[in-house]
Amino acid sequence: MKIKNNTFVVTGAARGLGEAISLMFANAGGRLALLDVDPEPLDETLAACRQAGAECHAFTCDVGDETAVRRCFDSVDERLGPIAGLVNNAGILDDAMLIKVKDGEIVDRMSLEKWQRVIDINLTGVFLCGREAATSMIRNGDGGVIVNISSISRYGNPGQSNYAAAKAGVAALSATWARELARYRIRSAAIAPGVFETEMVASLKPEAHERITSAIPLARTGTVEELAHAVRFVVENDYYTGRILELDGGLRL
Repeated sequence: MKIKNNTFVVTGAARGLGEAISLMFANAGGRLALLDVDPEPLDETLAACRQAGAECHAFTCDVGDETAVRRCFDSVDERLGPIAGLVNNAGILDDAMLIKVKDGEIVDRMSLEKWQRVIDINLTGVFLCGREAATSMIRNGDGGVIVNISSISRYGNPGQSNYAAAKAGVAALSATWARELARYRIRSAAIAPGVFETEMVASLKPEAHERITSAIPLARTGTVEELAHAVRFVVENDYYTGRILELDGGLRL
């Protein structure tokens, strides 16, 4: 699929990976709908994309809210025309051990609130946005592509029962949609990043950062531009569907 003059939706577009993905589309001539729950940094991404010459609009949206998502995607269709591509990038962390034990005593457990909050954004949000994007693509009749951001944490990572389960679900959705939607010329795939140089990683103490990078064969974290390049590959390669592209510098959890 060509990017130029097509409409792409990016969730979690306000910062980090989402911002880099949005700028990639803008520089390639795409039209953009930028979604995020945080309006102030979202406006900064909007300004940067417009400076790159892109036609784009920002939408404040909680991707875990079905009504908000439906209204948002209706607005995208009205302002930017039929959706050609979606990047489901929005996600949060809220880590905790399933059971925390100290001196032989149970002192804490992962709360249902922590579990549900991550599932709502990281998995239900992907489902809701994917459903609305696919609806637009099918109605338009020109096909499309859905790129979901999973994680290598989907294999399981201590302290991340909620996050790992959600990202495993995202991978499963990607493969399922590839089979269901192929008849409509809609592709679906996922990218599973390792550790990337986002604000959260950059804010780590030097010893923590060193501990992380020492476990990566390439001995460094990924750049957000490298992740955006992977998204572009999936979008532009019309034979890529139903697969999970791992982008982790050789790291395996």
